[in-house]
Amino acid sequence: MKLQRQDGAMDLPATATSTQGAASLLRQRLAPQSWPLAIEQLPPGCALVGGAVRDGLLNRLPPHPDLDLVVPTGAIALARQLAKAHRGVAVVLDAPRDMARVVLGPWTIDLAACAGSSLVEDLHRRDYRINAMALPLGVDGPLLDPLGGLADLAKGQLTAISEANLQEDPLRLLRGPRLAAELNFQLAASTSAFVQRHGALLSQVSAERVLAELEKLARCPLGAQGLRQAIELGLLRPWLEELALDNLQPLNDAGPLSAAEASTALPLARFAQLFGASGLGRLRASKRLQQRCSILRKWLRILATSPSLGEEQQLLLCQELELDLAALVLLAPQQTKGWLERWRNPNDCLFHPRSPIDGAQLQRELGIKPGPALGLLLAQLTRARAFGRPHNLEAARILAEQRPPAA
Repeated sequence: MKLQRQDGAMDLPATATSTQGAASLLRQRLAPQSWPLAIEQLPPGCALVGGAVRDGLLNRLPPHPDLDLVVPTGAIALARQLAKAHRGVAVVLDAPRDMARVVLGPWTIDLAACAGSSLVEDLHRRDYRINAMALPLGVDGPLLDPLGGLADLAKGQLTAISEANLQEDPLRLLRGPRLAAELNFQLAASTSAFVQRHGALLSQVSAERVLAELEKLARCPLGAQGLRQAIELGLLRPWLEELALDNLQPLNDAGPLSAAEASTALPLARFAQLFGASGLGRLRASKRLQQRCSILRKWLRILATSPSLGEEQQLLLCQELELDLAALVLLAPQQTKGWLERWRNPNDCLFHPRSPIDGAQLQRELGIKPGPALGLLLAQLTRARAFGRPHNLEAARILAEQRPPAA
């Protein structure tokens, strides 16, 4: 018998509801023998905590899960030792709190000194119950679950350990809706109340950390649901210029997109829908992300007022959105009917506009020097090719001869 999660998955066997059964299941699924370092190289009292424990119990581990390890003391020194022994890289994450990261090929291993007088005390300082379980390594003992994380997993529920723990690091406020969307869990009523009460504290967190959490949320299949919840709980006010809640819900569905297309288009569409230029600037988003969102928003406005585009606008749209047209299809499905199929065809001359002749050949064959005239001719050939007009070398010669003489 298995306990059914709220999202319909049957990943948590009933035997895993006991701490001993959960530990056995975890050791089987985590396969420590496949890790890039041997457990024997870790100090006594070391334990695996956090996401790998949670995801192992839910049977959603990636091939190389991030491993978060608590050690009794000396985490930074141990990280350097392990990196040297395995030809990896050690990075100090937080020197005062004795936290470091070891990167060994595709594996990331975070080491942290135990916060408090014991591992149980350390677990009490964490954010949510499902993240406050620990699997002792090097022994065959039970799972440590002092706060009821197993019960929350079985119920599909996300419960904060305490109001004070959320306040201690306000990014944990946003992590609640993100985890709920990622796992298809529900926030406990008390936890929702905590988050709403202290939502304004999120503005005290560095913009880079907030953006990283929002990007994770936007990538979730149920990211629109999580973003909606974050907005309703008052978490995103410092960065939103307009609320688009009515339009956000459909973006829980990738619609006609393939999984690969949706992985890029869905988070971009969600960001463009919610955050304007100044909001993205305050989030310290990259210039590239700001530009992509700005272009999407521009074409959404144009399509809303001018659904019939002329040649020049059609070509410009396909040039500016050649990589991101799938996001526009999600945001404006009625105005973009049939576009996705054409965009998927790499030989479609409009949706993948190119000049049929490169500048070097034009210089060589027609004697055109580098400069504005050459750029104009390339643009004319690109447009001719996009709309099925002659675009060979002879057509280029005719176009060049039609150029007005230089002033």
